[in-house]
Amino acid sequence: MTDRLALITGASRGLGAALAEALAPTHHIVAVARTTGALEELDDRIKARGGSATLAPMDITVPEAMATLCRGIFDRWGKLDLWIHTAIHGAPLSPAHHVTQKEWTKAMAINATATSVLIPYVAPLLGQDGRAVFFDDACAGEKFFGAYGASKAAQLAMVRSWQAETSRTGPRVQLLTPAAMPTALRARFFPGEDRNALTSPTEVAATLLPQILAD
Repeated sequence: MTDRLALITGASRGLGAALAEALAPTHHIVAVARTTGALEELDDRIKARGGSATLAPMDITVPEAMATLCRGIFDRWGKLDLWIHTAIHGAPLSPAHHVTQKEWTKAMAINATATSVLIPYVAPLLGQDGRAVFFDDACAGEKFFGAYGASKAAQLAMVRSWQAETSRTGPRVQLLTPAAMPTALRARFFPGEDRNALTSPTEVAATLLPQILAD
């Protein structure tokens, strides 16, 4: 087993799963998602590439679960080298005056509040030399993206503050913008889109990986 450790929150599908597979040859993967079956399928693909993973079927909106996860990482490995956060909730598109309280609360809980809980939990594991990676989305702020856009903007504001605060001391905080991918999230936003024109998560992961691992 490699001595380098990568935590991926939102690892069961899409970009998170693709990055887990891409990192598997060089990192032991701690894969977090709510869907146990999808995590087990990811584990099979990682093992097929000669890698190894620890599966953590958890809900990132439960602070106690995230505290247990991070304490478990500390007790077993003592540190993290890399944290990639891809977990996201795509609130249904609607005019701003039609956004329901239920969807607003869910979007904020997953996209913003969970990030604010995870950063202080994960930061001590990363120390000065680790790195954390988050992802921007050009859809945030577009019409009908009110709940999604607001929650994503809140997340990114927190990330940019952390990035500025740690620019000299570490950990290294990256904010990347992936190409449009044929994910379930995007299908929810653009149901009639030609998915053949989009870039697969595997290809996007291959493009992003050099940036993520660059010295």
